[in-house]
Amino acid sequence: MSAKPRALYLCQQGHTDKVFRPETFERFQDRFQVWLRPVSDAAMNRQLEKRIASADAIVTGWGTAPFDAAHLAQAKKLQIIAHSAGSVKYLFPGDIVQKTLIPRGIIVFSGNHAIAYNVAESALGLMIACARDFSEYTIHCRESGGWRTDALRTNPQGLHGAVVGVVGASKVGREMLKLLKPFDCTVLVYDPYLSDYEAGALGIQKASLNEVFERSDYITVHAPQTDETHHMIRGAHLKKMKDGAVLVNTSRGSVLDEKALVAELKTGRIRAALDVTDPEPPVDDHPFRRMTNVMLLPHLSGAGKYGYLKIGELALQALEDHFAGRPVEGAVNLAQLERIG
Repeated sequence: MSAKPRALYLCQQGHTDKVFRPETFERFQDRFQVWLRPVSDAAMNRQLEKRIASADAIVTGWGTAPFDAAHLAQAKKLQIIAHSAGSVKYLFPGDIVQKTLIPRGIIVFSGNHAIAYNVAESALGLMIACARDFSEYTIHCRESGGWRTDALRTNPQGLHGAVVGVVGASKVGREMLKLLKPFDCTVLVYDPYLSDYEAGALGIQKASLNEVFERSDYITVHAPQTDETHHMIRGAHLKKMKDGAVLVNTSRGSVLDEKALVAELKTGRIRAALDVTDPEPPVDDHPFRRMTNVMLLPHLSGAGKYGYLKIGELALQALEDHFAGRPVEGAVNLAQLERIG
């Protein structure tokens, strides 16, 4: 019987409880020779120096410190890093990716697809809430003591039959496409990296960013935060939106020019549901906090038990698949890391 692969587990207990079901973590410990992270950071750093040389795998998560190039240089047996969280960029400062990970063929898994389930569900919920004025009616009924009112809509354009623009065919964007299928929407997708073949396989229409903003009743943004996407959505796009259209952003606040968005919201023509801002949180007197046509949330869309527990399942599956010689679902394309969120 071959020896079990050695895995260094660098996550704290709170993270473990959040993303691993007990039975999933038990299976992890059963199938791998696992070194668990000590509670103390100092003890962890001392032990890491001793143990990393014999590690076949490393498991990271929220709260794990970025890798040190000297530590990775000692990890001669390392084959895979399984990140039981979302973005992996912060883990690899400097030129670690180019000088260590890629040349040595070290696989990096990210659990961002699991988080995508939560984000897409939240974005869909925000679109429905805006479509039906749920927040406005709740406030009206609670604060005025009234019931229906002519000040709010009673015959809105809901999601059924609407034109929905999806900005970014990311993992979240693709989960959103699945959730929209029952609503008989016309779906327009803007993503400069989406090929015609992929668009055909997804059964969607590719569109320019201008076309998405001109035609859509609802626009949901799922673009990554990169230099290329900084203020990608500008005032010229927002001015093209239909009267009564809704903009939902659950990606990153920097994708939008917020000053331009505030200016357009002040006209009262459009509405926005924002789970993210730039910076977070917005300053106390930011207009987003006062505008009645803005639904503002404190970056909650990625949270949720279903997606979080999927992270642990997918991370363990990635480890099992790799050491069984199977392709790793969720492996990061390190050569394209700069344009990944």
